[in-house]
Amino acid sequence: MSRILVVDDELSIREMLEIFLKKAGHEVDLASDGATGIQRLMEEDEYDLVITDLRMPGAQGMVLLERCRELRPDTPIIIMTAFATHQTAVEAIKMGAYSYFSKPFDLDQTQAVIESALQMRRAVLDVKELRRELATQKGFRGLIGRSRPMEQVMDLVTRVARTRTNILILGKSGTGKELVARAIHDHSERSRGPFLVINCGAIPENLLESELFGHRRGAFTGAMADKDGLFKAAAGGSVFLDEVGELPTGMQVKLLRVLQERQVKPVGDVRETPIDVRVISATNRDLAAEVKAGRFREDLYYRLNVISIELPPLRDRPGDIPLLAYHFLSKFAAEQGKRIEEIEPEALMLLQRHTYQGNVRELENLLERAVALEESERITVSALPPHIRVSAAPPPIIEAGADLPENGVDLDKSVDALERRLISQALQRTGGQKTEASKLLNITFRSLRYRLQKLNLEVGPDDEE
Repeated sequence: MSRILVVDDELSIREMLEIFLKKAGHEVDLASDGATGIQRLMEEDEYDLVITDLRMPGAQGMVLLERCRELRPDTPIIIMTAFATHQTAVEAIKMGAYSYFSKPFDLDQTQAVIESALQMRRAVLDVKELRRELATQKGFRGLIGRSRPMEQVMDLVTRVARTRTNILILGKSGTGKELVARAIHDHSERSRGPFLVINCGAIPENLLESELFGHRRGAFTGAMADKDGLFKAAAGGSVFLDEVGELPTGMQVKLLRVLQERQVKPVGDVRETPIDVRVISATNRDLAAEVKAGRFREDLYYRLNVISIELPPLRDRPGDIPLLAYHFLSKFAAEQGKRIEEIEPEALMLLQRHTYQGNVRELENLLERAVALEESERITVSALPPHIRVSAAPPPIIEAGADLPENGVDLDKSVDALERRLISQALQRTGGQKTEASKLLNITFRSLRYRLQKLNLEVGPDDEE
């Protein structure tokens, strides 16, 4: 159950929202003006949401909004008004309002906006709780997540770590494959041994064999001394072959022999040396498809893929984004010597809305950038890059007859714009006579008067009643 403060000078609106919100299972407090609303914010412990009218006697909605942002920075605010315009809505959002709706409001739409705001509020509270857990979290270094997919990954890591079999980690770039490999090593009986990493796609083929298996002095130009390769240097520990799908065909054959015989032959040597390592490999390629296409050896595939762990992309676990964001915030604030401990709700909401093609690594880069640019003690929307902030801008308004823009449209504002234009034309044609204008528009006089107020159109006095 959420606790909601409703501030409006109209008794009917307060009563209607009270009934509506209580029916939805929320606890509701009411205030008849902005000053009373501010007093409630100062006296009460906490509100999960504030819904306030824009125009009221005394402290108006914008003043209440500003004070609420000071007193309760994590509490989302929804502005409601019969005088909504595109400009006032934008101004309210710039000042920190979560959203707004116009009177009279559609209850289904109102409920959707309220639930969205409360969901963000719950996410903020959940993140605060999880941040406290981050301080004591141990074991899975940097492997952060509470979503069902990540719980399954962590459970599998714990179980396979105790085995001695080869592990293949699958997942798109940036999903954290090396972190999983380290977690497996840390939880295994080899945890006291070395954990050595090599990116199979980053080393030229003519040097890769030497890096993996070592070489003898004079084996090739520049080999001035004997060198142990990764497999020998990692004795008693683990070797992580990152991007194993990039291995050239010739190296695939040699790696297969090493896995079968548990011995390596350094370049330039005739003898084979026994090795004692666990092999963990990873790839962002579909190795089964690579095998079918003849680009990856089937026998090597099955040697590497005794047990596989598939990492979900970040878009499939959006609930982990707040926790990951706070994890990276703590990391980069410490590295950069900044006292930034919070992410404002609007910024966190934008981070959650973004589709991460670069997965966790992209989110990490976003937080590093935000910490570097932020000048306050909390990450604000302004510290996020433009492509993240773009969703904060109101959708475009189009005229009647125009095609739907590729990025969508603000339907309510477009309808308002058309309504404003037609009413203005009707009043112009009738010389400002509202009764005659209402006849041209095929609506009642009362309806026209209400629409004039809603659209904030100032025309002369009523010519009826």
